[in-house]
Amino acid sequence: MVAKSDIPVNDKSPAGIKPEGNAYRVLIVDDSMFIAKQLGQILSSEGFEIADTAGDGAQGVEKYKAGQGAIDFVTMDITMPVMDGVSALEKILEFDKNAKVIMVSALGKEDVVKKCLLTGAKSYIVKPLDRKKVLERVASVLDH
Repeated sequence: MVAKSDIPVNDKSPAGIKPEGNAYRVLIVDDSMFIAKQLGQILSSEGFEIADTAGDGAQGVEKYKAGQGAIDFVTMDITMPVMDGVSALEKILEFDKNAKVIMVSALGKEDVVKKCLLTGAKSYIVKPLDRKKVLERVASVLDH
């Protein structure tokens, strides 16, 4: 009889692990602790490493610059105090034109999301967060 622990439950490697074996590192920028925590849980459950979090766009830009090279992608809320996500996206791309930024938006912000994509955001995630959609969008960004 085969022990239950010997049967692979899921034989694909977690989405958060790079081909060479280490984790993709993400910076989560969101003023909602609830959304930041939810994104963090979704991503870390797939092996992604949460490099850092920031509560507004200005902090996000600072933390991206400080961790540049060690951050594989950023999730960026659009509506935040101090500096909004659109401005933070522009500043990060000025600093690193190859930055992979995924915008996080509430429904009804299609015009702002379109502006972000034209500015250089790689994708977007709509709130409320859907685990499957979050992971699909992140995978599509990391595959390019």
